[in-house]
Amino acid sequence: MVYNGIVTGKFLARPNRFIAYAEIDGRIEKCHVKNTGRCRELLTEGCTVYLERAKNPERKTRFDLVAVQKGDRLINMDSYAPNLAAAEFLPKLFPGAVIRREYTYGNSRFDFYVEYNERKIFLEVKGVTLEEEGVVRFPDAPTERGIKHINELVRCMEEGYEAYLLFVIQMRDVKYFTPNDDTHPQFGEALRNATAKGVKLLAYDCEVTPESMEIRKETEIRL
Repeated sequence: MVYNGIVTGKFLARPNRFIAYAEIDGRIEKCHVKNTGRCRELLTEGCTVYLERAKNPERKTRFDLVAVQKGDRLINMDSYAPNLAAAEFLPKLFPGAVIRREYTYGNSRFDFYVEYNERKIFLEVKGVTLEEEGVVRFPDAPTERGIKHINELVRCMEEGYEAYLLFVIQMRDVKYFTPNDDTHPQFGEALRNATAKGVKLLAYDCEVTPESMEIRKETEIRL
């Protein structure tokens, strides 16, 4: 996936989940944050951020904050990017498959539905931005919605489908992925229970530039 009109800025503050202030070319700009997570370890005062110029010139926020420099590591923090990258990647993982996005089944809506040969697969995507010393974890804040998605995948398994949960790590060259039991132990418990029942877990890192993000390499998962 590719962005257009990327500019470099200096992060100043984030007064709420949706808004940040950044200095761009000597001007202070009010920007939209494309991630409602906490991201406290990413958005530190003075860090370098990358912003996409809004397509609508009439919009109140002229830029979307999409990536951040954390030391030597460039991290995409756009919560829309993992699904877009997955849409480009899944035809490589399931060549020749019929792939549908935002697929409704019963009372649930899944990120992807895949028909691959005789297989019928529901797949959910989670973006991962939390990193410490090369180890990446999810979630960065308690997520009842995430547990709900896991339980829905288990239900699909029980009704005869295959189910996958794909963690898209929005950076490259990490050591391994693990659930964030410190922040939300119930999520880790739900994840381990789901794998015991047959839900398949995948984790891939990404090649990230200020202008793009592409799924790159499979990453070890430690439960």
